[in-house]
Amino acid sequence: MISIIQRVTQAQVSIENQLVAKIDRGILALVAIEKLDSEKSAQRMFERIMNYRIFPDAEQRMNLSLQSIQGELLLVPQFTLAADTDSGNRPSFTPAASPEKGKQLFHYLVSYAQGNYPHIQTGKFGADMQVSLTNDGPVTFTLKV
Repeated sequence: MISIIQRVTQAQVSIENQLVAKIDRGILALVAIEKLDSEKSAQRMFERIMNYRIFPDAEQRMNLSLQSIQGELLLVPQFTLAADTDSGNRPSFTPAASPEKGKQLFHYLVSYAQGNYPHIQTGKFGADMQVSLTNDGPVTFTLKV
């Protein structure tokens, strides 16, 4: 499982010009499911996102997690993160999970997140989404489990 996490002051997802999710201060997490991922991978990714210390403390050091600031989390499925880009000029999606498995595990991740934290918003698996954000910093990291 791969996630690009971005510290944001705001982020939102629209589908067909309809707002479906919006957060203020927190993390926008773009999430890709790979072939070998499992429910355990989803749980571990959620824990890493929640506890990754990317928010400033009183000394302006990245020392606080999303959980410690009680920020919001926007989970957005993005299978293209699982692309193999090592050769050629066109990505290969061989490493990505099948659409069925990807959907099942993304929904599991969302359900697990919602059961463990109150400030969760999500995009929609398989939809053509428009994602906008204000990256705070900018601060962006790649997490892999």
